[in-house]
Amino acid sequence: MPDVTVFRNVLRNGFDQTELPWVPWTEPGRVGVEYVVLWGPDPAQDQDSASLLLRFPPGAHGDFHEHLGHELMLVLDGTLDHSDGRRFHRGDLVVEEPGTRHQMSSAEGCTVLAVRARPAAARTPKPGEITTGVGAAA
Repeated sequence: MPDVTVFRNVLRNGFDQTELPWVPWTEPGRVGVEYVVLWGPDPAQDQDSASLLLRFPPGAHGDFHEHLGHELMLVLDGTLDHSDGRRFHRGDLVVEEPGTRHQMSSAEGCTVLAVRARPAAARTPKPGEITTGVGAAA
């Protein structure tokens, strides 16, 4: 029988969730972000989807990237900043379509549930592309 994992009270502050196995995200372009894999891509099963809990301390940011499939982001706590200047708060659900490009950051800190249908690809912002978030490329 398949396993069922339960994470209790994920709407509390991510920094209070010390029992979770947080791992620093050390890929180029990412600063300060930590994650917990809920499920990951499984090439053996021909599955590209992934789901992560992400924790951004104040000032942390991800890399600038392009979505190769849909991504859903639910802000569980704090404020998530988009490189186009929008801010998303606790309870906001953001759905990015394939081809969207951005960098996410958090000036105040946040915890996010991220679900990707396919992996994202690191990109360099094009001249004139909006990148105003904390830590965004100029």
